Amino acid sequence: MREIVHLQAGQCGNQIGTKFWEVISDEHGIDPSGCFVGDSSLQLDRINVYYNEATSQKYVPRAVLVDLEPGTMDSVRSGAFGQLFKPDNFIFGQTGAGNNWAKGHYTEGAELVDSVLDIVRKESESCDCLQGFQLTHSLGGGTGSGMGTLMISKIREEYPDRIMNTFSVMPSPKVSDTVVEPYNATLSVHQLVENTDETYCIDNEALKAFLHWFTGEGMDEMEFTEAESNMNDLVAEYQQYQEANISEEERDFHSEEEEEEEEEEEEEEDHEEDRWHAERESDGPIREQQDGFSPIN
Repeated sequence: MREIVHLQAGQCGNQIGTKFWEVISDEHGIDPSGCFVGDSSLQLDRINVYYNEATSQKYVPRAVLVDLEPGTMDSVRSGAFGQLFKPDNFIFGQTGAGNNWAKGHYTEGAELVDSVLDIVRKESESCDCLQGFQLTHSLGGGTGSGMGTLMISKIREEYPDRIMNTFSVMPSPKVSDTVVEPYNATLSVHQLVENTDETYCIDNEALKAFLHWFTGEGMDEMEFTEAESNMNDLVAEYQQYQEANISEEERDFHSEEEEEEEEEEEEEEDHEEDRWHAERESDGPIREQQDGFSPIN
């Protein structure tokens, strides 16, 4: 089975990642306790791509949750699917990055990255055939951009032949008022170009515009909070859609390879047959003379 290790970093990355696991769990018929409650056994098909099977037929996400402050981790734990995750895979600091890319990449994040790599190593070693890694994060905050790119570079060093995908939320001045977001994003993009195989850029401004169009103008605070949750749902659905497309493309690619190999084998057989006939025609007169017959002119 081609397993994937999922990572989520920072507040935005963990919110999107948690929604992603809710969507995937619903697709596979997994309840918040990790038990299968689906209607068909087909829902368990390829479940090992994202889940480890534990005792008592429970399924645990192959996920690593990272943040530099405990608040986001507490929110995930207290959520509907908080008990689904492995407790040892929650890795967090106490200070936060303060929207500072350098803190996430060089100071606070660097102190925590070894603990992250230990968990990543354990999850990778439990896989039969590791396909790669995927990360959900934002490029505007300090943890998602700074520590997120640090994790990517370290994982690339340790697993250079594995696929690295990211789902990166791009900052927008219309969605956030933090003035350093463009700097964080600029410093992160270089790391993504160097160390990832695929990066899906998610435009925060486009998502907000879509929600305003869908719900109408004049949303109050509660409606906007619900809209933000719906934004995470949209990203999770998009992420699931992209993963499904990758699986289909991989199957199509392998089938095309098999067809090409069959065509090459047929061509080789035809060439062998032509060479055999040519040798028979050239050797025919000599064999007839050896057998006491003279060739017909």
